[in-house]
Amino acid sequence: MRARRGLATSSTGKTAAREPAILVHLQLTGGEEQEDLEEFKLLALSAGAEIAAVITGTRNHPDSATYVGSGKVEEVRQGVLATQAELVLVNSALSPGQERNLEKAVGARVLDRTGLILDIFAQRAQSHEGKLQVQLAQLQHLSTRLVRGWTHLERQKGGIGLRGPGETQLESDRRMIAERIRSLHKRLDKVRQQRGERRRSRARSIVPTVSLVGYTNTGKSSLFNALTGAGVYAANRLFATLDPTMRRVELPGSAAMILADTVGFIRHLPHGLVAAFRSTLEEVRFADLLLHVVDVASPEREEHKTEVESVLKEIDAEGVPVLVVANKIDLTGETPRIDRAADGTPVRVFVSARTGAGLDLLMQAIGERLTRDRVRAVVRISLDEGRTRARLYAMGSVVSETIENDHLVLVLEIAREQCRQLADEQGVAAAFSFPDHRVADGLP
Repeated sequence: MRARRGLATSSTGKTAAREPAILVHLQLTGGEEQEDLEEFKLLALSAGAEIAAVITGTRNHPDSATYVGSGKVEEVRQGVLATQAELVLVNSALSPGQERNLEKAVGARVLDRTGLILDIFAQRAQSHEGKLQVQLAQLQHLSTRLVRGWTHLERQKGGIGLRGPGETQLESDRRMIAERIRSLHKRLDKVRQQRGERRRSRARSIVPTVSLVGYTNTGKSSLFNALTGAGVYAANRLFATLDPTMRRVELPGSAAMILADTVGFIRHLPHGLVAAFRSTLEEVRFADLLLHVVDVASPEREEHKTEVESVLKEIDAEGVPVLVVANKIDLTGETPRIDRAADGTPVRVFVSARTGAGLDLLMQAIGERLTRDRVRAVVRISLDEGRTRARLYAMGSVVSETIENDHLVLVLEIAREQCRQLADEQGVAAAFSFPDHRVADGLP
């Protein structure tokens, strides 16, 4: 008897039948990095699967042919027969050969961890840019998994004057995918340019940008809604939102900021996804301040924090100032507070996005950090230093530009850490000056 299908609710509020799936998880004792089973279950549920069975095992190293080994393959096959599941989800990245061999042996479709995350992203993407990014990541993943499946047509026929061995169907598929990937890259480059123009426009208005980052399901979107009233979709599941959302928020003392909500990170986020979403993640890279949202109720909060920092490094955003937001204190009984460094700088704020506790302290801390972490600098360069000028504009830091005595004079509003990096570079340091020595205190 076929496994009964449950119902899944999509981000649009519609319900769909859940697909029965068997989850396979191996505990590897040979030193390989481990995946988390509970997180994998959440991924499966987020994708719309109904967990028909969970099969676990222990091996020293993955089997080169099937990943799980012959004995476990038979156990999975029996599970497929018993539950009538048509899908097997494996909590690891499989090679194309392992995926094919396992599918053939168990008689069901096999999807590895990377493919599962890609499927979730495909379901969640709403904007034009998000859909393009997901398509690119999916095609790059698919290009490594093309196999010869055309036994009825070994070679394509040529026309008159074009007869010969021709092109195999496999080669044709690869060529079409490569062409599609190139087309998506061009379209995303155009979107990236448009995003850069909007970013520079915000920089000219001297309104700082604050980006929310964090492990998926830590409450980023709930916090974004609590601070802005934007009504962004938020749910207790992984990757509830993908597309970045921005809102203007008033800060204490009549100042303002642009608050950006971004995609959540996850352990071993596929590199293809990081690359595909690079234009979106540039909102993080060029932010004036990052709010790193941490679920203080999670026993794995430190591991999650490390994973986020790893992705920030991968997208060259490790130099952006960070304020840690310890969320979900309503589940731990902690009281709202601001933790400060020895010099008084706010470094951590304890809040609850669900109840609103501590949000006033968070706004206060953001205001303090934006004031403390921004400096105004003047850069004076010769007219032929186009590369330096282009770089400063790409950073979104130029407030104004004038020409004086055959030199370009650019006024910058820039994060203190970015200013330190620029002022340390040969050929740029001599061009810096600070009209307000108080905000430049401590800089070289």
